Amino acid sequence: MIVILGALLGALTGGVTAKRRGGKKVDILRYAVIYAMIFGMLGLFITLIIHRLNL
Repeated sequence: MIVILGALLGALTGGVTAKRRGGKKVDILRYAVIYAMIFGMLGLFITLIIHRLNL
């Protein structure tokens, strides 16, 4: 669940960032995908830590 939310939040953040910088559609898509992967990986690590610590 945290991974999916992280990926969605990352895609939104990346898209907004590229749009503010005046990027074209390809740039916006690229930023959205990269940010989604980064935030998704962070969400995965957070999920693993939570499960490991039994919180």
